[in-house]
Amino acid sequence: MGRRWIPLMLAVAIVLQVATLAPAPSLAQGRTVTWKFTLDFLIQGPQAPFVIALEKGYYAKEGINLTMDRGFGSADAVTKIASGAYDLGYADVNSMIEFNARNPGKELVAIAILLNSPPFAILTLRRENIRSPQDLVGKKLGAPVGDAPRRLFPVFARAVGIHPDSVEWVSMDVPLREPSLIRGTVNAITGFYFTAFINLKAAGVRPDDIVAFLYSDYGLPLYGNAVMVPKTLLDREPAAVRGFLKAFIEGVKDSINDPSGAIAAIKKRDPLINESVELERLLLALRSNVLTREVAADGFGGVRAERLARAIDAVAESFGLPTRPKWYEVFNGKFLPPKKDRMLPALR
Repeated sequence: MGRRWIPLMLAVAIVLQVATLAPAPSLAQGRTVTWKFTLDFLIQGPQAPFVIALEKGYYAKEGINLTMDRGFGSADAVTKIASGAYDLGYADVNSMIEFNARNPGKELVAIAILLNSPPFAILTLRRENIRSPQDLVGKKLGAPVGDAPRRLFPVFARAVGIHPDSVEWVSMDVPLREPSLIRGTVNAITGFYFTAFINLKAAGVRPDDIVAFLYSDYGLPLYGNAVMVPKTLLDREPAAVRGFLKAFIEGVKDSINDPSGAIAAIKKRDPLINESVELERLLLALRSNVLTREVAADGFGGVRAERLARAIDAVAESFGLPTRPKWYEVFNGKFLPPKKDRMLPALR
């Protein structure tokens, strides 16, 4: 081989090495996807991680053109995602488990848990003299039909030893829930603790007069709300799914590092919110439901298989579901970033 070929071979080797080391183009560098995303409820403090990621362009950076709408309860959100009205969304994972069991062929899958400890609660006022869950027997409970804690009341009832049909339900729209309790139309209400407690307090009820029974205090293994998608989306757009979760987790971190900034992002979406109320609601959700011991040990977004399996058993038994899925049919963590990227900062 002539010496004149040596420089040429070296040049080819260098080009090949650079090509090997160069990162693959991201979705954002190529085509984009356009997705519709539904929240579980109103855009409030606890929904800040999604909103601030949208406001700061994190989804767009990952090649996702995302539109985000408020929700009307978890059951409604699950149905809308499964129907194709939305590409993905955020809702109660237990409502998803029930939906999947009753609608074979339309199953959704959770890909990230936001509320590691569920905020499901029953709230009453001290004047009602309901001092334990057993005192709920024969009482009127108010909630919207699709309210996740209402729908999961049979799970709670079995855990505390009362019959699921031992209470009378009064259905109402969301804005009437706390006012109905204050007026005495009902004896108690169900709701997310960080929603109902803060709403009662904002309406002038003294915190000492609020009595709450948190489902998580009674040994229930339930997880709370999660990001969920149709299974077909995971096969069709795996890179975009990973990009979405990466962007969302950045929004979670931003909400912890700068809660006031997160509320400012929400304010842009809804100028009528009370910033101090929503800041208190966000902080309560972060402390009680997001930054748990499990998340500190395992990283954000995932599940523990044994706990999820027990949660599925509890939901299936209480709802009398026709099938009982395996935990890995309910949750797919393969699209989450590595654990080191899912370790959350401390709340200051």
